[in-house]
Amino acid sequence: MTTVGLIGSGNIGGTLARLAVAAGIDVVLSNSRGPETLADLVRELGERARAGTPEEAAAAGDIVVVTVPLKAYRDVPADPLVGKVVIDTNNYYPERDGEFPDLEAGTATSSELLQRHLPRSRVVKAFNNIYFKHLAVLSRPAGASDRTALPIAGDDSEAKAAAAQFINALGYDTVDIGGASDSWRTHPDTPAYGAPYAVAAPFWENDAAPADAETVRKAVDAAER
Repeated sequence: MTTVGLIGSGNIGGTLARLAVAAGIDVVLSNSRGPETLADLVRELGERARAGTPEEAAAAGDIVVVTVPLKAYRDVPADPLVGKVVIDTNNYYPERDGEFPDLEAGTATSSELLQRHLPRSRVVKAFNNIYFKHLAVLSRPAGASDRTALPIAGDDSEAKAAAAQFINALGYDTVDIGGASDSWRTHPDTPAYGAPYAVAAPFWENDAAPADAETVRKAVDAAER
C-alpha cells in the first residue's frame, strides 16, 4: 500500500492523515466543502499529502477511509470504491444524525448500512471507538511493550487483513471481533468505546492510556445490548 484516500478530513480523518504521513504513506484528503478548504492541513502534512474531491480520494486510495457523519454515508461515491477495502470509522449519534430505524431496532449496524451502500466494496469497521486525541498519541512501534490495540470487524477476511496491515503501519495492533454484525460491540455507550484508552472517565477529558489486546478484548466481550 502506498496511498490512503480519506473521505472526510475532520478530527479522525486529520489524525489518520498525520499518522499515515509519519509512516511514509501518501494521503489524498477530501471533505464535503471542497479541496481548497484543506489547504492548511495539506501544507502541514507536506509533500506526501494532497487534497481532492471525495471521488478523487476514493479513486486514488489503495485503502480508503470513510470518516463522515453517519447521516452523510449515502453521499460516499460508490463507483470509485468498487473492489476496494473501505475502513468505516462512523458512529451513530441520533442527536446529530437523526434516527435510523434499523439502528434503533438493533437489526443492523452502521457498518452494515455502509456496506449496503457500497455493495461491491469490502467494508471494515475500525477507529470508531478511540478518541481522536488519544489516537494521535498512542501509536507505538511494532513489538513495543505499551503498544495499543484497536478492534476491527468485517465480513471479508482478506479485507480485515489489509486493514490490520495498515493499522500496524500506523502503530497499533488489532483485535478481530468478528463480522460487521458484531461491530455494535464497539459502538457508543459500550465498554470498548473510548474508556480503554484513557486514564480515567470521562475519556474525553483525560489523558491517553495504552490498552493492549487483552484489555480491548475484555471490553468488547463485556458489551450488552
